[in-house]
Amino acid sequence: MATIVILVCALLALMVALQIRGYQKLKSQTKLLVRQNQEQEKQKKLLQGLISEKEQLISLVSHDLKGPFNRIYALVQLLSMSSSNLTNEQLDYISKIHQISNDGLALLKNLLDNRRLEDKGIDLFIEKVNLTLLVSNLVKSYTVLADKKRIRVHFEKQSGLVVNSDKITLNRIVENLLSNALKFTPSGKSIFVYLFQNGENFELTIIDEGPGISLEDQQKLFVKYQRLSARPTGGESSTGLGLFLVKSMIEKINGTVSYEGGLGRGSQFKIAIKNTSLLVK
Repeated sequence: MATIVILVCALLALMVALQIRGYQKLKSQTKLLVRQNQEQEKQKKLLQGLISEKEQLISLVSHDLKGPFNRIYALVQLLSMSSSNLTNEQLDYISKIHQISNDGLALLKNLLDNRRLEDKGIDLFIEKVNLTLLVSNLVKSYTVLADKKRIRVHFEKQSGLVVNSDKITLNRIVENLLSNALKFTPSGKSIFVYLFQNGENFELTIIDEGPGISLEDQQKLFVKYQRLSARPTGGESSTGLGLFLVKSMIEKINGTVSYEGGLGRGSQFKIAIKNTSLLVK
């Protein structure tokens, strides 16, 4: 009997010892996990800080560079208007500077728009916007650049189209679509722009005679930082932000954007905006 008691006591002592050892091991592992989590949180905060600092730097640099590019663009336009005393070589240099400054300005605008979307979104100021006038002015501006690439721009519009929307956002959407069409259209080809009312919608259609977009690339349309296989015909830069911003912005003002076309058939982008979709404040 005494032997059994001794064995039971020994077994209990062994179980207690194992439990204590297990508890100590668990406690040690818990401390290690806590330290690892603390280190991960520290690294996460450091990474978030670096990302935030990088984005702020991009925004600051983009904003500061926008002013000089605007001035260069304006000066080149003035030179173009008083070109009677310039040689053909000088005119060619002015044309190249014009294209480069416009390309740089578009790049900076896209970077700032993307930063604004990531940061706090777009604050809309809803007002009555003369859509016909807005698109006409932009087409006129891009026709000057198209002439330098020997591209013809055909524009058909319906007069007096007025929409309740945000003028700046509309302007950036149309700018990006016209810029894309010009960027990917070869010299000697044409761009077609149509602006009409269709039922409850105002529809802007921009068609180019560029290389078109493959089925594979069509899956990447409107996705941020996605560069397609087609390359700009005039050496212009591309960030892969333009179409992403078009889709993000058009949805902000209750509109839609769609694509038609294919490889070797050019590209057609259409935006549709309800003429009573937003209320004037």
